[in-house]
Amino acid sequence: MDKLRMTTPLVEMDGDEMTRVLWADIKETLLTPYVDLKTVYFDLGLRHRDETEDQVTVDSALAAKQYGVAVKCATITPNAQRVEEYGLKQMWKSPNGTIRAMMDGTVFRTPILVRGVRPTVRTWEKPITIARHAYGDIYRNVEMAVPGKGKAELVFTGEDGTVQRSTIFDFKGPGILQGIHNLDSSISSFARACFNYALDIRQDLWFSAKDTISKVYDHHFKDIFQEIFDAEYKAAFEKAGISYFYTLIDDAVARIIRSKGGMIWACKNYDGDVMSDMVATAFGSLAMMTSVLVSPDGKYEYEAAHGTVTRHYYRYLKGEETSTNPVATIFAWTGALRKRGELDGLKDLSAFAGRLEKAVIDTIEGGIMTGDLALIYEGEAKAVSSRAFISAVRERLENS
Repeated sequence: MDKLRMTTPLVEMDGDEMTRVLWADIKETLLTPYVDLKTVYFDLGLRHRDETEDQVTVDSALAAKQYGVAVKCATITPNAQRVEEYGLKQMWKSPNGTIRAMMDGTVFRTPILVRGVRPTVRTWEKPITIARHAYGDIYRNVEMAVPGKGKAELVFTGEDGTVQRSTIFDFKGPGILQGIHNLDSSISSFARACFNYALDIRQDLWFSAKDTISKVYDHHFKDIFQEIFDAEYKAAFEKAGISYFYTLIDDAVARIIRSKGGMIWACKNYDGDVMSDMVATAFGSLAMMTSVLVSPDGKYEYEAAHGTVTRHYYRYLKGEETSTNPVATIFAWTGALRKRGELDGLKDLSAFAGRLEKAVIDTIEGGIMTGDLALIYEGEAKAVSSRAFISAVRERLENS
């Protein structure tokens, strides 16, 4: 049959380790036989990032802003052990952090539900979407090891020369320091992205932080959210029959656990990182989570929300078959193809993305899945290798 056409390419960001292997398998088996796939390719594998002094990451983010839709494989954020293992020039920062900062976006992550995989939290009946601020905090931090006695200060020097100074701590011995920051413009973009997303899918929006302890930093987030909501969104929320409220993050955790789900939970950057993993795991698996970065000007970057599955990759290098779950990576591709189709008026391309997603769900609900799901599946489950699962999805797709 004729392949589905594309008029504008996707920005393709390849990644690392086992997810890089799956990336190629997914393209070969599930995409290129059906779609005349057009991409602008960037290799964000750790060695190539090192070779380019991480310029390739910057270039990929600029391309995402230019073309409007990107799809990204999982990548390594190196620690000291990785620097030694790969012989890196330095401990490069998170590529996700770089891309998110350049796009000034918000990350929305939602579990993929299938019959037979019941959430660990027995009250949850509907997906919980985590909206994660994607700029600043510890991901853009400055750190310092303190060698001994001395005074640490927080100093801001204004463009006009005025100085604000505050003592952080009088050290009596060695310790550590960290400085973090954020921007009113980015917090405002985060708030508007959350409000717009809530209106789009007609779900209640929660925002949580810790303003009782962080009386300036976190309280500033709270104030900006409330000001924007009152001035721009309150009437629209009332008309849509949905609500917005702020609560402390510890209260939000307690309330989420007792809820039925079905809401958007907006979190600051680190909180969202942790809570999205918690929600994904409680719903079944980190590999069963969609993730999309949305910029204020309507640019999209779809990705898998999990890591590079290092343990499976080492087994793969020994020639062993692995049962790595490729669902989140497949859904990253389908999300990007659907959005590309919507933006370019290519209904068949968007429809193909839906058919492929249905084939994935039907394969799992038909009892064929990777090992992580087979362990928690309520019913007869056949655990298969990653390649066998992708082939089974292909067979479902062919018959759809």
